[in-house]
Amino acid sequence: MYTHRKQFIKGGKPFTETDKAIVMIHGRGGSAEDIISLQRFLSIEDMAIYAPQATNNSWYPYSFMASEQDNQPALDSAIVTIGEAVEEIKANGIKEEDIYFLGFSQGACLTLEYVARNAKKYGGVIAFTGGLIGKQLINDRYRGDFQGSRILISSSDPDPHVPVSRVMETVEVLKTFGGEITLQLYKNKSHSISKEELELANKLLVHA
Repeated sequence: MYTHRKQFIKGGKPFTETDKAIVMIHGRGGSAEDIISLQRFLSIEDMAIYAPQATNNSWYPYSFMASEQDNQPALDSAIVTIGEAVEEIKANGIKEEDIYFLGFSQGACLTLEYVARNAKKYGGVIAFTGGLIGKQLINDRYRGDFQGSRILISSSDPDPHVPVSRVMETVEVLKTFGGEITLQLYKNKSHSISKEELELANKLLVHA
């Protein structure tokens, strides 16, 4: 088992030229460079970009629905890594309410898990095909108040990796902590990011 070496790939605007930032979290088998490449399709040209890189290109070894101990210590280390990215961004003068998150698949699961454990007023959260992590959800680990933060969750019905039932559970948890949720399910969509999902993401990014 492994922990993650701190490695952030950065792009977008320098902190001296922007007051907004986005943390982009890649999926299993992907890379920070892969997820940053989505900037061509997203309205984030005025943001600083932080994309953490997972050791072994995977944030945790097994399914996000596996028993939690099976995914340790990688999972805890991944949560810490995202927190370190947020702290670096804040240290460069960006307020939490101007920090955005975006993740795909395993990266979407990690995105949702991080923000649910650290619910605050964020710029927005975009999770392409993901849900909260664990064989069963441990609700007492989620805390804080999103204060109406906009959260987009999109997925396929069905998806080979992310059950719709877990997506729905996730929506209910995030609502409990004050998230303003947009949920979009697509019938039999491939396990990828579609043009329609990018358009939904841009609505959140432009109007947040």
